[in-house]
Amino acid sequence: MAGPGIKRLLYAQFAQVAKTLASAPRLELLELLAQRERSVEELVGLTDLPVANVSQHLQHLRRSGLVANRRDGKHIHYRLADPAVVNLLGTLQELAERNHVETARTIDRYFKKRDALEPVSRTELLRRKKAGAVFVIDVRPVEEFAEGHIPGAMHVPLVELERRLAEFPRDQEIVAYCRGPYCVLAFEAVARLRRQGYQARRLQDGFPEWKLARLPVATTAVA
Repeated sequence: MAGPGIKRLLYAQFAQVAKTLASAPRLELLELLAQRERSVEELVGLTDLPVANVSQHLQHLRRSGLVANRRDGKHIHYRLADPAVVNLLGTLQELAERNHVETARTIDRYFKKRDALEPVSRTELLRRKKAGAVFVIDVRPVEEFAEGHIPGAMHVPLVELERRLAEFPRDQEIVAYCRGPYCVLAFEAVARLRRQGYQARRLQDGFPEWKLARLPVATTAVA
């Protein structure tokens, strides 16, 4: 096969991968797997989807080369097949926000109206961390934090935020981050901190993007 034939074959194969992504539950599963490897049972608990549905979606993602799996006894664990999947998701989100009218409206209505302040970029956060001018908190669940986090970040799950306010400095800006640019945990953490009189902003994106950029990463043991 040569000429237009091979090109059309490749386009058909690219289209198959794109078709696999045309599913809201699969995009949600990819975001969760961007944080860490997870079992099918864990993904079921996080998405509230039936086991059969989660398994079917994961099989579609595996066949398209977006996730890989391994068996551990009776359990099957999934992970992203390639870190570039994080870039793929980010590009999809960025294009939709910039060019899809309904997406732009949703983001403006829910996210931008909740947080009109400019988020902190990775470059700015690095610079301010080196200068000791910022206090960073990670509001993801403990397993995700243990798997990897920004060095020096304090782990503060959203449910613990109010009772741990005394641990936060009043003379530094607090930067919160979580799973990605549209993760509601960081938006909610920033809103709660501001209501308590703290200076707070969120990181422009999340930990997967930080890791993909090959920036420093720390890990901890799960207690």
